[in-house]
Amino acid sequence: MSAFWVRIGAILGGLAVTFGAFGAHGLKGTMDPKSLETFETAAKYQMYHALALVAVGLLGLTGRPGPGVNAAGSLFLVGTLLFSGALYALAFGGPRQLGRFAPIGGLFQIAGWLALAGAAGGKSIGETRSEIPSAGNTHDPASD
Repeated sequence: MSAFWVRIGAILGGLAVTFGAFGAHGLKGTMDPKSLETFETAAKYQMYHALALVAVGLLGLTGRPGPGVNAAGSLFLVGTLLFSGALYALAFGGPRQLGRFAPIGGLFQIAGWLALAGAAGGKSIGETRSEIPSAGNTHDPASD
């Protein structure tokens, strides 16, 4: 599942770059400034959370897989689809009611960051305190 999050993050990141370039070059002069700003905000937050999804996947691939990692990935994905999706729709003149989904998506994204923090805590698989020497401490308690 961890590689899945890296792939999804990479796809969302690539789309965010595409949308950002489209907004900067293709939409200038065709949208009012407020709509263009809304579009740019959607692309920015999509990129932030695409990178977060890559981090989630890498965390899972480097020895901390589990429900916390998958919860963080799911929350980031749903949050990004709701938040950025609502803003993209509003930027293109979609119904104002779609704006109600942006704060819900934002809450999912915040929950994703909290889940990521929880998933990153603790020891990785097979890791014990004696396997990780502290800086400058080369004493091996097993040799006593």
